[in-house]
Amino acid sequence: MTWSIIARDSASGQIGIAVATKFFAVGALVPHIAAGIGGIATQALVNPYYGIDGVAMLREGKSPDVIVAALLAPDEGRESRQLHIMDTQGRIAAHTGKECIDWCGHIKGDGFSIAGNMLAGAAVLDDTAKAYVANQHLSFPRRLIAAMRAGEAAGGDKRGKQSAALLIHDSEEWPALDLRVDDHADPLAELERLERVSRERGCIFANSCRPGKTRPASPIAPPSKLAFPPHPQRTHDGKPPDRHPALARAVSRRRRPHQSRRR
Repeated sequence: MTWSIIARDSASGQIGIAVATKFFAVGALVPHIAAGIGGIATQALVNPYYGIDGVAMLREGKSPDVIVAALLAPDEGRESRQLHIMDTQGRIAAHTGKECIDWCGHIKGDGFSIAGNMLAGAAVLDDTAKAYVANQHLSFPRRLIAAMRAGEAAGGDKRGKQSAALLIHDSEEWPALDLRVDDHADPLAELERLERVSRERGCIFANSCRPGKTRPASPIAPPSKLAFPPHPQRTHDGKPPDRHPALARAVSRRRRPHQSRRR
């Protein structure tokens, strides 16, 4: 019912996952990324813990093949699952359960992994891979979308189309790009439009959140630099501060005579 590509952009080091399906809100459960480490796509009869626990194991330094084995071992529904993982070292591991619906399978290449199930045929993955390789001149988000569009042109999900998503991370914990089309007649075309809008309107925020610009030099800014006064338990001299004048006035205005409450 789904196919996805996990890839690493050699120029930027970013990790990205693009996915499409004839199912609602595919971006909510399928793509998972550990920033600067690797990506996981859990699909078919989705087990969300493959993504949650798999990301945790990636952060522990475990290899994709070890992670796949660890995720499958306790899962009685493993034969209905599909999973693939790629880390920043280019190591790839995948599983397609025996009960996944044809056409289903997995292919890999230099810096990318592609897996799908309930597809029109093997050409869906093959053409996704060919398009990804052929479009190195495109930006990373556009390259991932172009690859998925080629897979869709080869038949895509044999039931039709409904949702798509694109998730990209660099070294920060928040995504560099997180686009979802949850319910649409032409989700990849809409995803393409959203990516175009992100380039037009998202650049200001993106530039302000470059590594090194977001974290202050010291863990806590001096009190004079804070927008609001510090919490009484977080003062620098250990003494509770006087109530902030604006807060005192607000409390005073709200207090009415003879209306005290016991707690």
